[in-house]
Amino acid sequence: MKTNFTSEQLADPFTRMVEENLRKCVHCGFCLSSCPTYSVLRDERESPRGRIYLIKDLLENNTAINTEISDSIDSCLSCLACKSACPSGVNYQHYIDYARNYVEQNYRRPWYDRWIRLLLVQIILNPKLFKTGLKLAKLVKPLSGFLGQRLSKVLNTVPAELKEASIPDGPKVFPAEGVKAKRVALLTGCAQKILRPSINEATICLLTRMGIEVVVSAGAGCCGALSHHLGKDSMTRKLARANIDSWLEEFDRGGLDNIVINAAGCGTEVKDYAYIFKDDPVYKEKAQKVSDLAKDITEIISEHQLPAITLKNPPDVVYHDACSLMHGQGITQLPRDQLRSAGFNVLEIPGNHFCCGSAGTYNLLRPNMATELKDRRQISIRAIFESSKASILVTGNIGCIVQLASGIEGQVVHTVELLDWATGGLKPPN
Repeated sequence: MKTNFTSEQLADPFTRMVEENLRKCVHCGFCLSSCPTYSVLRDERESPRGRIYLIKDLLENNTAINTEISDSIDSCLSCLACKSACPSGVNYQHYIDYARNYVEQNYRRPWYDRWIRLLLVQIILNPKLFKTGLKLAKLVKPLSGFLGQRLSKVLNTVPAELKEASIPDGPKVFPAEGVKAKRVALLTGCAQKILRPSINEATICLLTRMGIEVVVSAGAGCCGALSHHLGKDSMTRKLARANIDSWLEEFDRGGLDNIVINAAGCGTEVKDYAYIFKDDPVYKEKAQKVSDLAKDITEIISEHQLPAITLKNPPDVVYHDACSLMHGQGITQLPRDQLRSAGFNVLEIPGNHFCCGSAGTYNLLRPNMATELKDRRQISIRAIFESSKASILVTGNIGCIVQLASGIEGQVVHTVELLDWATGGLKPPN
């Protein structure tokens, strides 16, 4: 793609990054068929290529940002399917992240939009506030029909029940059983430990049973993905620095072989810390070290042998690829192989793979598109449920679990919950 940036504009490192990405684009259009929003709207402005053109014009000509431009950028799910489809290596992940930050810095949104975006970040990143908010939303849920279509769709994603964690929150070391093979730090996250604490619990139980010591380090918290996708770069860097400092302190104190992450969206973000801080003289090397240590839970499991399988007659399960795991980290086969090795018969969802519509806070900010994508995905899931004995949907991301559990008959669980169950752990909760 031809660009016309001035030398003054290219003096800015972010603009240079954008131009480098733009010049890789060859207008092939492969990204269109992979894009969820384009598949629904059939409007090229709602596609990766359309957004690339839009931002290119915005930056080259210093065009004033208007509602149409901000809406087009906001409508992107950051599913990164276009990144997988692109034959030219356009890194759309960094492009759209930069675009969101640029809009956040240079556009004044309507007051209610600013308010709800700030409120979401402040509540979700604070576990106590988030838990209180979910309880209040549950009380209001029966009245959702009187609160308008948008709010009604948001309330429908609220889980019917919140399970209490069986493992106390806070820093702790969980010793390995038998001979210690590895020592890892676990990112317990922010929303996940409230929405479904059993994921972290299953992770700890499975890993310690495999001879891996698990550390929850003091000071580690939200990975920063939620704020990053809302264009809040300063907040993202603050959260990332806290994690980096926490993990490297733990690394220096007792050693760490890896940082294990069981939420695919968080994993994609932490693995990208090296890029986020690539121009930071203080955190560049630190961030690179953390990104190198970060691995998805399935990557950790693949390096060791699963404990003995104790589950008799494991059920058939349907596997859903979380976008952040499939496109963000390029992990597709490991979860399937591990589930099969544990005795589960893994069934595939028919039809094209598109994002389920969760995408961090996307389903809260753009519930109409999120619901459309969820409904499309659930139609395919129901088809295989009806044609088989399967009644369990399994995936690797908390956002997908919450999104797809709303409005589907069947159990939706995390991969690690099934692996833990199959090897002597508790049965995943409904």
